Amino acid sequence: MAVAVALTASACSGGGAVEIDVPAQVEGGFPDDIQQQLQGAAEHAMAASGATGAIVGVWAPWSGSWVAGLGTTGPDGAAVSEDMTFRASRVTRAMTCDVLYILDEKGAVSLDDSVADYVTGVPDLDDVTLEMLCDGTSGVGSYEPYLKADWLEFPGREWDPAFLASFGLSDRSDAEAGTVFRESDAGYVLLGQALENATRTSAADLIEQYVTEPLELTSTELPDAAPAEPGANPLPGYQSLRGEDGLNCAEPTDYTEASSSIGFTDSGVTSSIDDLGRYAQALATGALLSDETERFDDPLPAYGDAPSWQTTAGGARITGSLVGQFGSTLGYSTAAFSDPDTGLTVALVLNNSAGGVAFPAYLAWELAAIASKAPAASGQQAPEAGLPWTDEQYHAGIAERAICPIPDDEG
Repeated sequence: MAVAVALTASACSGGGAVEIDVPAQVEGGFPDDIQQQLQGAAEHAMAASGATGAIVGVWAPWSGSWVAGLGTTGPDGAAVSEDMTFRASRVTRAMTCDVLYILDEKGAVSLDDSVADYVTGVPDLDDVTLEMLCDGTSGVGSYEPYLKADWLEFPGREWDPAFLASFGLSDRSDAEAGTVFRESDAGYVLLGQALENATRTSAADLIEQYVTEPLELTSTELPDAAPAEPGANPLPGYQSLRGEDGLNCAEPTDYTEASSSIGFTDSGVTSSIDDLGRYAQALATGALLSDETERFDDPLPAYGDAPSWQTTAGGARITGSLVGQFGSTLGYSTAAFSDPDTGLTVALVLNNSAGGVAFPAYLAWELAAIASKAPAASGQQAPEAGLPWTDEQYHAGIAERAICPIPDDEG
């Protein structure tokens, strides 16, 4: 099922309206050929990743919008609807950093405060600041490689954030703190702990107070640690596990119910596509922060040999003109990006996490490239600047990384 949707441009909370400064969304959908390309790209990624279902939202203010539930909720499931909820994975990182920057502006903490000021038992982090945790430059490692097998076997287990962080603390890099980006789920968990201790407020309440409530993200929250499905109308989530004959793409294992403590302030938030699209626009434009924010002013390469347009800062990935985040968590692979100038926005979820982070990222960038070329609707003007990649480039990248068979007519 597909519908044309315009994202809400402002929200209200006790502190007044929060304006998201992007061009107004034209009413109606994309031209048929653009919508067919978008749907074809999504279905290709579903097949390659083993997902039975997906939810996709694409908004180009000058041309149209498309929000669709694709496929089924399981191998023999019902049709996916676009209003279903799911785990938002690393989009949580950006929200955690939102809280940090807002608390810094309020004077409750400083970006330059040492982690050791708020988290006990980390004397080796005296030289690491809260801002470094947000930027991913603390040198702290990740816990997922050590615990992934346990999550797959015991998805309902509740994890202590300090225990999770301990694996990253035992795997620090030799690089000087603040100089090199390193993937670190433990770093964002440590940041969540620090913000909780500094404010004596739970991370869930901090995200609600400073992110979801002001933006009226009514389907978004950081759930309690107790095992649960992601939200009130959950899209079932799966992972294809490896057997004697390789990954079981035909009968993936159901991980819809799990503990959010697996991800906490790194990847524990649950959301919906409409909420993710609106949040991506708020993140890209800095809608929750003052005009003086320097959050994205000094980005670093996202990985060792990254092209100049693949950078990271402030808990977000900056890809060309798009600002957002992507990732994979138990049962779900998600991405959300927005261009702060044109308003071009993409949000998506695939309901199989076996393929890791590449699938949601590549699909988001493929969809963005397709939509960036959409013609202007009557009375509108299309942006002049394009993106430094093509949709064909990432379509091929998805095919190269396929973990499940792609039908010939989708290749």
